[in-house]
Amino acid sequence: MSGNIELLSATLAKAKSEDRAALVAYLPAGFPTVDGAIEAVKAVIAGGADVVEVGLPHSDPVLDGAIIQTADDIALRGGVKIADVLRTVREAHAATGAPVLVMTYWNPIDRYGVERFAAELAAAGGAGCILPDLPVQESALWREHADKYGLATVFVVAPSSKDARLATITAAGSGFVYAASLMGVTGTRESVGNEAQELVRRTRTTTDLPVCVGLGVSNAVQAKQVAGFADGVIVGSAFVKLLLDAPDLPTGLTAVKALAGELAEGVRRGREGASSAP
Repeated sequence: MSGNIELLSATLAKAKSEDRAALVAYLPAGFPTVDGAIEAVKAVIAGGADVVEVGLPHSDPVLDGAIIQTADDIALRGGVKIADVLRTVREAHAATGAPVLVMTYWNPIDRYGVERFAAELAAAGGAGCILPDLPVQESALWREHADKYGLATVFVVAPSSKDARLATITAAGSGFVYAASLMGVTGTRESVGNEAQELVRRTRTTTDLPVCVGLGVSNAVQAKQVAGFADGVIVGSAFVKLLLDAPDLPTGLTAVKALAGELAEGVRRGREGASSAP
């Protein structure tokens, strides 16, 4: 079975045709449990998320802030395995029809087997992988198998990326470009700075791929702000925090669905009073 990169591209193109940014939600697999994570993914899609990233919990994340690290620790102590991540993708995609990617550091894929992971992710209906720590110059093997199985390869760019580096990264990627809005780790923030808008502008000079912005967006006001200049708005820690703070899973699911609805409204209002983004 081929992967769903076409579904991902079509979903992002549909949002663009509606003159809005897409809402991309991130949730880690296995948190608070494997079944709970599957329900959480369904809830954010029901609330209005267009695309979901399922995190593969890692013991030493370099990009993730304290909130996601806490959730990853709970998932790992619960015994989450790659098979559970793939099950999360399969069941969430089957139930919703939405594009679901895996966000993972490279080491688990390398240990699992590159072709094995690509083949199983595609068979699960996955749309691709976001690989924040895989250098482009070392990515040929992954990209070969991702192309073979119809999976997107999403790389991360940062404000520190020089123009030549941006061009190298975007030429190798597919699906979309993940633009980290600031230097540092993930987490909710009071504001999303001007660095993000400048990074999107610079990235767009190198590629026709959609550019989605993550790291720091936590509410509808920020989502609207970022949606004014980006093709997609990525939100993770805000959803995870609601699940962490909830007294039980049903309460948490209600909260993440409601937040997805507020964020979806925000991204739909991001272009109000402005011309269409290029």
